[in-house]
Amino acid sequence: MHILIRHFCVMLQHMFVLSVVLGYAVSVYAFEVAGIFGDHMVLQAESPIPVWGTGIPGETLTLSIGDQTVRAVVNDTGRWHAELAPIPPGRAYTLDIATPDQVVSLTDVLVGDVWLCSGQSNMQWTLEKSMNSSEEIAGSDYPQVRLFLVEQASLDDPPHDVRGAWVRCGPETAGSFSAIGYFFGRELHTQLKTPIGLIANAWGGSSAEAWMPRRALLDDPQFAYLVEGLPARQAALEAYRKELQAWEASGSKDPAPRWPREVRQFKWATMLYDRMLEPLAPYALRGVIWYQGEENTSRAYQYRRLFPALIGEWRRLWDRDDLPFLFVQLTSFHKRESEPGDSQWAELREAQFMTLSVPHTAMAVTIDVGDADNIHPTNKQVVGYRLALAALAKVYGRDVEYSGPTLRSVTKVDDGIRLTMDHAGEGMSTLDGLPPRGFEVAASDGPYHWAQARIEGDTITVWSDQVPDPATVRYGWSDNPDATLINTAGIPASPFRTDDRPGITRDSH
Repeated sequence: MHILIRHFCVMLQHMFVLSVVLGYAVSVYAFEVAGIFGDHMVLQAESPIPVWGTGIPGETLTLSIGDQTVRAVVNDTGRWHAELAPIPPGRAYTLDIATPDQVVSLTDVLVGDVWLCSGQSNMQWTLEKSMNSSEEIAGSDYPQVRLFLVEQASLDDPPHDVRGAWVRCGPETAGSFSAIGYFFGRELHTQLKTPIGLIANAWGGSSAEAWMPRRALLDDPQFAYLVEGLPARQAALEAYRKELQAWEASGSKDPAPRWPREVRQFKWATMLYDRMLEPLAPYALRGVIWYQGEENTSRAYQYRRLFPALIGEWRRLWDRDDLPFLFVQLTSFHKRESEPGDSQWAELREAQFMTLSVPHTAMAVTIDVGDADNIHPTNKQVVGYRLALAALAKVYGRDVEYSGPTLRSVTKVDDGIRLTMDHAGEGMSTLDGLPPRGFEVAASDGPYHWAQARIEGDTITVWSDQVPDPATVRYGWSDNPDATLINTAGIPASPFRTDDRPGITRDSH
């Protein structure tokens, strides 16, 4: 009995020291593993596997999995880090992490490929809200696909860790997970026959800068203002909280104070990077899929620089210059216009397309599956499938077509302008079998007019009777274009333009 009492007192002392050193809530353990680790997780195959957590400074931990054992020592700040040697995919494992006083066993651990699924609401959108949800959920029994949903965090949460749990994919769990992530992972698992781990880490309405570090924004004169405005937003948040507390205390029957836009933290620069992204690193990944941009459409020209910078910062965080980054181009939305005009959404799509110049990236075009009345179109199957095609081609080296037609060159001809296209397959066609729609032409200094188009192999000739001497071409240049060009794989062409006019978002901040 005395031994048990003494051991209990030692454990309490350890718990107290840990809570004081790290400022965390008192734990029932002398050490803890980071929140991204758990039963049913997937570890990245054939790659060094970092494992980390917190503990009592100076304590030694032993990590064992399969036939390997490594050790880690808790440093002066109360953190420990170990690295397991690469493990080939195969059987399920147990990862044991132990000190003389404590053992944590993580069971049913698979080794395969891990993908991070991030962005804003269309990535967050769940399977249960998507097209044919009942049938899809009923057929979601893929026990070698594992799901981790990162719980949303706020400024009130400490930035040291994430919350969530790994679960097996099945009818009981898939419905509340990212639909795009699920369809992407299902296709990869079906094609590759390997375990797939999916980490859903998205927040509806979030801006790109919310997923970037403070240093990167402050170091760029074009982005510094995004961070410099944070104190004013913090003050607005505190004022709102006081107003809400006063309303609650008063017992008033009037409506509660309205949540002002400026205090929506998921739009704030750096907030989600600090609370929801950085704590995930360096969990070993195969790559990233990303669907975001709607929140940044009013600053589309800025996105040309912001989005590549974001990719670079994520790669810096994971210390991998070649980390695959696959993203979704914005789909169609809003009322369809009857005449050619300017478009913030078209300019954001252009910025996304330009980001393909960054190595190890690919883009899924979804212009054909949007919804004029719903910014969250429910056909997520196509989006996940096209991202999976991009992964199969660009990451896994499979001989599959993953892109729709893209512009290679422009030639002036007698009857208009001839466009030569890459990714045309065996010949281009249209969604409805009719002549291509969505093309516009303009003289060098004139307005755009609708154009007719003719497909000939991998070329398209466009012309308009209203523009005798056309100089430039646009395709799909609106929020919700009637754009019908596809290749033989059925993948739509990305909207594009051949002019370099300033655009309506060039001076937006």
